[in-house]
Amino acid sequence: MKLAANLFAALLVLLAAQTASAQSGYPNRAVKILVGFTPGTAPDLAARILADRFAEVWGAPFVVENIPGAGSNIATERVAKAAADGYTLLMGGNPSLVISPSLYETLPFDPLRDFAPISQVFIAANVLAVPSVLPVKTVAELVALAKAEPGKLSYGHAGVGTSQHLAAELFKYMAHVDIAAVPYRGTTALMPDLLANRITMSFANIVNVVPLAREGKLRALAITSIKRSALAPDLPTMAESGFPGFEAVPWFGLLAPTGTPKDVLDKLFGETVKALAMPEVRRKFDELGLEPVGNTPAEFTAVIRKETPEWAKVIKDAGIKLAN
Repeated sequence: MKLAANLFAALLVLLAAQTASAQSGYPNRAVKILVGFTPGTAPDLAARILADRFAEVWGAPFVVENIPGAGSNIATERVAKAAADGYTLLMGGNPSLVISPSLYETLPFDPLRDFAPISQVFIAANVLAVPSVLPVKTVAELVALAKAEPGKLSYGHAGVGTSQHLAAELFKYMAHVDIAAVPYRGTTALMPDLLANRITMSFANIVNVVPLAREGKLRALAITSIKRSALAPDLPTMAESGFPGFEAVPWFGLLAPTGTPKDVLDKLFGETVKALAMPEVRRKFDELGLEPVGNTPAEFTAVIRKETPEWAKVIKDAGIKLAN
C-alpha cells in the first residue's frame, strides 16, 4: 500500500511539473542510461523497460549501456562526471549509493553531492540458491554442511558492495560459518558457475533464480526480503529460516548528474512515474519479481540519506571487510 501511495503522490507532483517542462526541447538526440551490471540483471531489465517507454513517448533513442564492475561503482563514477545535460543517466542502486561509502575509504563520487535523483524505480529481493546437486534442501541443512566443512564452501556475488555480497556476509556472521567469497560482474555472470556446482551458493537476484529453480536447475532455499514474494510464495524468508531480522534487498532508481536543468529532471520524473503506473509495465515488473516505487526526487534522496547509516551499522557490526 505504501508503494502505491508513493506512486499516486508522485503522479500529483508531476502534474505541477508538466507546465515547467512543456517548453523543453529535451530530448533531441540519443540518451544513454548506464547500468553497472551485466545484461539480464534486474537493473538492466528495468532500465530497458523505461528506455523503450521514453523512446516511444519522445521519439528519441534511449540506449542502455552496461558497464559492469566494482559493484556498479564504475558506471556510477562515469555518470557523476558526465555532462549535466540529461543525456547521460544512471540506473543506480544501493550498492554504489548506500553501501559503498561504508566499504571504501574514498570514492571517486559522492552519492548525495554528485547526483540529482529522479525517482526510485524498483525494490527487488535476493534468493539464497544452491546447485540442484548439492545435498541440502533447507537453510539449516546448508549451515550444517558449512560447519562440517569449514572453508570448503564458496559463494558467488555480483560485486563488492552489492546486496548479494552483503547478504552472504551477513549470513556468514549470523550462522558463524566460514565460506569463501567469489566476486563476479553481475548475477548473470555467476550463474554458469553456480549451475555447474563450481561455487556452492549465491544470494542471487530473484529475477535470475526463480526461472532456473522452476526448471529444477537450481534449488532455492530462502528469500532475503522481510516478507515472501508473490513470484515465489512458497519460498520462506531468511527470517523464517532461523535468521530473525535478516534483510538484504536491492533497489535501483534513475539519477542524473548534479546540475542537470530542472525542466529536464521534471520531464524525466514525470514520464518515469507515468510509466511505472502503466498496467503493462507493472505486469512486466510483477513477472520479474520487482516492486515498482515511483517516488519523488525528495523521497528518493531521503531513502539514500536514511539507509546509508543503517548499512554502515550492519557492515560494522558484522565485521564485513572490503576483501570479501
